[in-house]
Amino acid sequence: MPTPRSGARRCAVVGSPITHSLSPALHRAAYAELGLDWTYDHVEVDSAGLADFVAGLDESWRGLSLTMPLKRTVVPLLDTSDDWVGLSGVANTLVLDEAGKHGFNTDIPGAIASMQERLPSPVRSAVVLGGGATATSVLLALAETGCTTARVLVRDPGRAEETIAVVSTHPRAPELSVETLTGTSRIDADLLVSTIPGPAQTAALLAACAEVPAVFEVVYDPWPTPLARAVLEDGRHLVAGLDLLAHQAVGQVQRMTGRAVSVDLLRKAGTDELERRAVQVPTGSPRVP
Repeated sequence: MPTPRSGARRCAVVGSPITHSLSPALHRAAYAELGLDWTYDHVEVDSAGLADFVAGLDESWRGLSLTMPLKRTVVPLLDTSDDWVGLSGVANTLVLDEAGKHGFNTDIPGAIASMQERLPSPVRSAVVLGGGATATSVLLALAETGCTTARVLVRDPGRAEETIAVVSTHPRAPELSVETLTGTSRIDADLLVSTIPGPAQTAALLAACAEVPAVFEVVYDPWPTPLARAVLEDGRHLVAGLDLLAHQAVGQVQRMTGRAVSVDLLRKAGTDELERRAVQVPTGSPRVP
């Protein structure tokens, strides 16, 4: 694991759009718990600007959390990467030290931990809404935990090609299929994973998945999404986006600081921030880990 330099350090979450990320609340809570005089902010960076941004980071910087659309863009910039990055082609964590730029994917172990925490039994069949980088990580987490069949529903099947190609390389990859999201009828699976924004969660879609016993909703802001609200009202099992965000942030903090924090501490920090925002008019784009 990269060794942090001593003294105050700078970290940030980068992406576009980024201002509504909960990551600053979680990481700042971690630094306070650990007694570290570190800073953590959000910085607007798009795919075209990421290489220059990373190249311009000085020795005060320790690490970055990466969200959409940068999780794949960052991979060619890395000097080293963990096995999850190698398998997924996706990195959500960049750690800097004297030896260079080190990439990690904490979304996959975070998704595994979230499902183990919230679901009563392993998932054998899944339907995933959306086909981007987060869908890739969750599908790999499902493969790792024994899922045997997975359907990916997207508006444009061509946009899921990279995800399907990557997940197919897992040594225990589920049987995969891709279908269009438009006109979806009844969804039948052990688990529904949604990586799509709340406005795309139509009444017809909610009706189609009403019988699925468990849902993994990766969007965490604004919360609850229409899908999450329906699941909570029905009393079905729900893995929330904040569960994933907190579990993957535990991994990020460990890699950036070399020290451990509780997932409950980070989840509470996220919950407190969401409650603070609830009194304001929601704006901006839905946030995913």
